[in-house]
Amino acid sequence: MSLNRHMIREEAFQVLFALQSDPEADIQTVYEAIPHHDEKQIPPYLLTLVNGVREQQDQLDEQINDLLASGWTINRLAKADLVILRLALFEIQYAENVPTVVAINEALELAKTFSSDKSRKFINGALGKFEKQVNENN
Repeated sequence: MSLNRHMIREEAFQVLFALQSDPEADIQTVYEAIPHHDEKQIPPYLLTLVNGVREQQDQLDEQINDLLASGWTINRLAKADLVILRLALFEIQYAENVPTVVAINEALELAKTFSSDKSRKFINGALGKFEKQVNENN
């Protein structure tokens, strides 16, 4: 079965969430533990997302901190929401052929699946704020 980008994003979320929960975990073991990942070949876009978010994590976290309301820190965010925001910000800034609106919509879909309605609204607001900042600087 060939995976579409939405399914790959879900897998990227699962891998990044597992690594967030256990930073010492073996990444190959995490990849192999993904439920519907029945192929030995890891999709290239999955590697792009996971490796990219991990490599850019400090910068992404700094950007997320800047999007939070006064008095909030990144440590107060639910781990699922943090991973979703990292993924979306990575795609917006670094992924080729992914329009901002698609990255935001996909983040909201991940939030529907892996988080709460309240979190989905928060993620939408944070990413909307980021998009507005980017548009003002261009």
